[in-house]
Amino acid sequence: MLSSRSRPPGVVVMAKTVFGGKIRDDWRTSEPWWPPVATPPEGAPNIVLIVLDDVGFAQLGCYGSDIDTPVIDGVAAEGVRLTNFHTTALCSPTRACLLTGRNHHRSGMGRVADLAIGFPGYWGRPPRENGFLSEILRANGYATYAVGKWHLSPEGETNMAASRATWPLARGFDRWYGFHGGETHQFVPALYHDNHSVRPPRAMEDGYHLSSDIADRAIEFLGDLRAVDAELPFFLYFATGACHSPHHAPAEWIRHYEGRFAQGWDRWRDQTFERQRALGIVPEATELSPRPPWVPSWDSLDDRQRALAERFMECFAAYLSYTDQQIGRVLDFIADLGDADDTVVIVVSDNGASSEGGKEGTINEGRLSNFEGASVGEMYRRIDEIGGPLSHSNYPWRWTMAGNTP
Repeated sequence: MLSSRSRPPGVVVMAKTVFGGKIRDDWRTSEPWWPPVATPPEGAPNIVLIVLDDVGFAQLGCYGSDIDTPVIDGVAAEGVRLTNFHTTALCSPTRACLLTGRNHHRSGMGRVADLAIGFPGYWGRPPRENGFLSEILRANGYATYAVGKWHLSPEGETNMAASRATWPLARGFDRWYGFHGGETHQFVPALYHDNHSVRPPRAMEDGYHLSSDIADRAIEFLGDLRAVDAELPFFLYFATGACHSPHHAPAEWIRHYEGRFAQGWDRWRDQTFERQRALGIVPEATELSPRPPWVPSWDSLDDRQRALAERFMECFAAYLSYTDQQIGRVLDFIADLGDADDTVVIVVSDNGASSEGGKEGTINEGRLSNFEGASVGEMYRRIDEIGGPLSHSNYPWRWTMAGNTP
């Protein structure tokens, strides 16, 4: 056995198995024996953990939004809504907490995995002793599948020459289809299948979008399971790209929201807050926090700024609603399998609404990060590109403020 000092990364050292049969002179007088197979407890449910990205408290219909999220609202209607749920406000740390149940620094995720540095708490590599939920469930007989965003591997380990020690299959998942890092292009994503990179199955000209692709793959994984085993419980980790930037959405969904946010963030926020009180999401005596001084009033904007702000929010809403529809396809398939009554569905967001779009919003976050963001004039000239494959759009932090109401 390797010592812990000499053990290479990613190697799992198995305990010695004691043979329970009998070995005599030949097979006729010997007794065969197999190690026991892990069996889930009687009545163990299927688990579907849906992790949205950068979706604020006020951006789902069941939390007071007027954005169409009927599938998630339906899940809420059949269960419970939590109103005091805490995140770490960053993608990788929250995901590490969700999958290990431990403080993110103890899992080496004090910041996003892309920015791992050589100090304890910031290595970007959750230690083996912090077991992932997938590892625990698989050890207890579950089938375990992950689709979508991972973001739990250091950036230097997300290439085909790297160790896979931090990838999903090394952390308890039987199958994975998705992407590394915090974000990817939704029409032309950088995809991985299990332990290798792959191309998208269709071109964007043929209607490809990542949200529908990961739903297809989740359905495939569950269908493969049920084609062989009708009862084995499964854990499905369904981590969407939505609604992290880029806010890419099919054109027909963007048209669906045209004009829906013309009232601006001030009025939208007031209306959302009133719905939250009516729903009991916030206590009746709750007071809406004042608009921060760094957020201008909607009435103070010029026509171009308003038009841009509307378009940015239309694309965000379209992205979220389209993804909600794809989640519905997966849940419908689970119902078709006859598994709905035996499945626990959990929906969370890793963070609140994102402010990475800056003051006016952005059509290229790379430029914005280098202090060379597009001007209002340039963005207005290219307004029809926002939400499509030629933009890397994110809405202005003014909508962020509204999305995190109250």
